[in-house]
Amino acid sequence: MTTKPAGIKRRKLSDEVQDQLLAIIQGGDLEPGDYLPSERELMTDFEVGRPAIREAMQNLQRMGLVEIRHGERPRVAKPSIDQMVGQMSQTMRHVLSHSETSMTHLKEARLTFEVEMARIAARKRTLSDIAFLRQTVSLQTAARDEAEDFMNCDGNFHRAVATISGNPIFAVLAQALFDWLAHFHIDLVRQEGMESLTIQEHDAIVDAIEAGDERASAEAMANHLNRANKLYHQKYSA
Repeated sequence: MTTKPAGIKRRKLSDEVQDQLLAIIQGGDLEPGDYLPSERELMTDFEVGRPAIREAMQNLQRMGLVEIRHGERPRVAKPSIDQMVGQMSQTMRHVLSHSETSMTHLKEARLTFEVEMARIAARKRTLSDIAFLRQTVSLQTAARDEAEDFMNCDGNFHRAVATISGNPIFAVLAQALFDWLAHFHIDLVRQEGMESLTIQEHDAIVDAIEAGDERASAEAMANHLNRANKLYHQKYSA
């Protein structure tokens, strides 16, 4: 019995153009912020029409590799971890909204990550770091009656703890993990009494970090996040 070979799928013309543009961007001759050739120049060089050029450029823009502004030639985008994570957000929210297992895995990943961030913060903290953490908690306390502001301050606190590590990727990840989860259980911190408890737990984390106690810092962060996880399960498993 012979097997009929699968048909070979033709690539879209814009995909071919995209590969050529990627080669230009990654070739090393252009720096972030440099202009790419004009649309007309690319049409001539690649011998393709305007639609293929524009579709390829839009794909590269979605990938965060190209900046497109009205009336200007496209530029090579400046590397940005924040931008990269932002582009992932809608996809992540789609995944989380359709998979309880993914939500559980994300909470577990955040717990492991944040506990280690607290441990590192206790080891590396400076006086200015502690002052900034105290200020962040103070701002959150002042925003306790404003749901959106309270949540923003909450996220800022966790990012501030991660920032002490000195690794900017950790700071961006802390914010992303918080934002992805907050999108689904913002109501948990708005239950009566939860705002005060959140602030108390943040204060305890800062106290431990200020004391330079890595174990106590990790435990304070774990207690804080495990409390939130427990409330989540109580609310959605009932």
